[in-house]
Amino acid sequence: MAGEQPNYQASPGYSTDPAMKLRDLEDKQRILKNQMLLLGKNLIEIREKNNKELLEIRKDLEILKGTMERLASFVSSVSDEFSGLARKSDVEILEKQIKMFQPFIKKR
Repeated sequence: MAGEQPNYQASPGYSTDPAMKLRDLEDKQRILKNQMLLLGKNLIEIREKNNKELLEIRKDLEILKGTMERLASFVSSVSDEFSGLARKSDVEILEKQIKMFQPFIKKR
């Protein structure tokens, strides 16, 4: 078995003509070359598409970051405004004090 040459005459579809074998090999090599070129082209197209999508995602992310910063600023300013407003308990105390002085206002 080791060192035996394949018997091309016994196998159908193989020719013993060296020129024919060379043409077959050249055809296989040409087909492989075309497939490799096509794979390379597809790989480049996929890479370009992914780069475009990545750029769009980055732009969207920057927009979202800006929006979140504005929202945080708005919430902070609203929170500051609410802390400056009177609480319900404060209003109730003032209301009681006003009611206590109402009898004096009516007597005048």
